[in-house]
Amino acid sequence: MSVLYIEFLPVVTERFIGRVNLPGILKILNKPVDALLRILDKGLSKTMFVFIIAGVVLSTLHQSSLGTLMVIAGYKMHPLWQTPILPLLFLLSAIAVGFPMIIFESLIAARSFKMKPEIEVLSNLGKMVAPILAIYLAVKIGDIFVRESFKYIVILDTQSWMFITEIAILVRAFFMFMSKKTENSPARLFIASSLVIAGVLLNRVNNFIIAYNPFYNPNIYYPSIGEISVTIGCIALLVLAYRAIVINFPVISQENKV
Repeated sequence: MSVLYIEFLPVVTERFIGRVNLPGILKILNKPVDALLRILDKGLSKTMFVFIIAGVVLSTLHQSSLGTLMVIAGYKMHPLWQTPILPLLFLLSAIAVGFPMIIFESLIAARSFKMKPEIEVLSNLGKMVAPILAIYLAVKIGDIFVRESFKYIVILDTQSWMFITEIAILVRAFFMFMSKKTENSPARLFIASSLVIAGVLLNRVNNFIIAYNPFYNPNIYYPSIGEISVTIGCIALLVLAYRAIVINFPVISQENKV
C-alpha cells in the first residue's frame, strides 16, 4: 500500500503545486507545503521507476503466495485444482486479468463521466489479452493431463461443473479477443473483459471454497450474508472514493469528453 501511495503522489503534486491555499491560521504553511510538493515532484520524476518495479515485484509475490497457500492444503484440496504449480497458475491468471481489468474500468469510467472511450488504447490492450490468456489456459489444461486428474471432470458433480464453467468462461473470452470484431467495439471489449474477470474470480472462489474440503470438517464453508454484505459495502465505498479522487485530481484526461 505504501508503494501504491507513492506511485499516486505525482497526481497530488500536479493538482496542488502553485495552488496551496490553506485557510485561517494555516496560511503560514502554504509556502512550506508548496515547497515540499515541488521537492517531491522533482525527486519522484527521477526515482519513480524504482517504485514501479517494487510495485510489480510485490504484486507478483502476492499472487504466487496465494497459490502457495493452497498448495500447503495438500489433500484437503480437490484434485482438479490441487497441483504443485498452483503458484504459477495464480500468477499467470493475475497477469491474464490485468489488461481486461483496465479495459473494464476504463469503459465504465468513460460512461460514468460521460467521456468518449479511449478505443485506440483499449484496442491495443485487447490484442495482448488473447496470447496471455492462451498461455494460462495451455498451462492449466496441460497440468490436468499431466497429473491425469481429467478423470474427475466426467464425474459431473459440483466440483466438476464448477471447473467446467470456469474453463468455459475463459475459453469464450479467448475467442472473443481473437476476433477482429472485438478490437474496435467498446461493447464487445467490455463483454470479453467481463468474461475474463468473471473467469478468474470464479477460479479464486473454486480454489478457496469449492475445492477446499478438510477431511475433519464435513461441512462445506460458504460466505454468510453478513460477509457478502460487508464485501459489497467495501466495493461501493471504493467506487465512491474513486469518483471523488477523479473529480478532484487530474487522473483522467478531459480531452475526450463528450
